[in-house]
Amino acid sequence: MIYDYEVTTGKGDTLSLSEFKGKVILIVNTATGCGFTPQYAPIEQLYKDYHDKGLEILDIPCNQFGGQAPGTDDEIHEFCSLHYNTTFPQMKKSDVNGENELPLYTYLKSEKGFEGFEEHEFKTLLEGMFAKEDPDWAKKPDIKWNFTKFVIDRNGNVVARFEPTADVGKVEECIKSLL
Repeated sequence: MIYDYEVTTGKGDTLSLSEFKGKVILIVNTATGCGFTPQYAPIEQLYKDYHDKGLEILDIPCNQFGGQAPGTDDEIHEFCSLHYNTTFPQMKKSDVNGENELPLYTYLKSEKGFEGFEEHEFKTLLEGMFAKEDPDWAKKPDIKWNFTKFVIDRNGNVVARFEPTADVGKVEECIKSLL
């Protein structure tokens, strides 16, 4: 269950996901230097529009994809605040794949695996890049890139996974249906 997991905040405090019981949670791995970085703006809008209705957002910066989140936790927070006026909680930069991945991500991927990219200007580029590295890449549940999103319902169930190529409007529709 999602409430069994903890994450570390950008300030170094432990945050138990059990604090979010009864809330809808959006968990997203982010990066400050990515082609998808502008998604911070609509994600912040989701937070502004739905936080008072029960939405929580966990932003987990990750530097595993093209080294696109190179700064310290403080530098990442400053960048997001300055460029996107983010107000949602930012966690400690963490791995989402591999031997050092957050246990939370092991759980999330076991609940919702990769189901393919949606049509997007970066779809062909991403697919080609992954196919060169691993012919079986699409069959693996790993996080493929920055801004992969998981939506958790009010009962702690992982109900949806959205790849970075998904329109944030679809994420919003999912969240609205759960609030």
